[in-house]
Amino acid sequence: MTLTQLEYIVAVDQYGSFSQAAEACFVTQPTLSMQIKKLEDYLGVMIFDRSKQPVIPTEVGRPLIEQARVVLTESRKLDEIIKTHQNTISGELKVGIIPTLAPYLLPRFAGELVRSYPQVSLIIREWQTDEIVKALRKDLIDVAIIVTPLNEDGLEELPLFYEEILVYTNPTYKFEKQLEVKIQDIQSPDIWLLSDGHCFRDQVINLCSYNNKVEHNLPITYNSGSLETLRKLVDREGGFTLLPELAVAEFDEDALERVRTFSDQKPVREISLVYARNFAKASLVKALGEVIRNNVPQDMLQRERGNVVGWK
Repeated sequence: MTLTQLEYIVAVDQYGSFSQAAEACFVTQPTLSMQIKKLEDYLGVMIFDRSKQPVIPTEVGRPLIEQARVVLTESRKLDEIIKTHQNTISGELKVGIIPTLAPYLLPRFAGELVRSYPQVSLIIREWQTDEIVKALRKDLIDVAIIVTPLNEDGLEELPLFYEEILVYTNPTYKFEKQLEVKIQDIQSPDIWLLSDGHCFRDQVINLCSYNNKVEHNLPITYNSGSLETLRKLVDREGGFTLLPELAVAEFDEDALERVRTFSDQKPVREISLVYARNFAKASLVKALGEVIRNNVPQDMLQRERGNVVGWK
């Protein structure tokens, strides 16, 4: 049994295909298939059901692949120990980030991270949270920047900052005359929401107990996947929406006049780094967390600044 063979079975599980796994591992498909067959012969079991498309693990293959991931991660920690000893931060870091954070947070830290650590190769993928969790479990990414608490077994959460949730209103809507809004005020059908699958949508629903069965006065029934789209719909079609703090940080004066805070509480969303418990690249994650914290408003770093709104 070799580490290379373990890498091959993990790759096949990730891609569901022998050919794609071989391409990702920079070997020919016959070479990869031969090595996996040798491993199966050595163990005396079939690891994959090759009759299925995509290829899936057998009943005994699933725990073997999960243990292979643990073994590979532990083996990579040998390199991490040497890098830590040499005070070197280098390597490839694959990051998953949610769409309601990416446009506003990435420009704040990505460039500084690679300039500060030129030996780090940063690869970023934008996904919804459920996709990110699956990618973490399959080692398709190393770390995620997402909204927590997540409370997923096998995953560690490192809180970074706390982002206030704000109201953005159309000038003709009733909030225009209110400098502050109460939570009960947003229990209205005239709210524009993100589409299903976005954790910020679930936070908004939890916050305002929105009932989508109520008839609304908006001219369009539309669930958006973009905060910028929601903002433009509010501007043109009326009603209101909720936006996270970083999304309004660079608004011009006219747009800022349409932003309202809550008077009865300060709802926030917790943004964290999330990674597998057996994660090997500890120094890279530490560097990433430090750079992010240094590039968001410092008052966002305090957990006590508001009430964390759950989404699960």
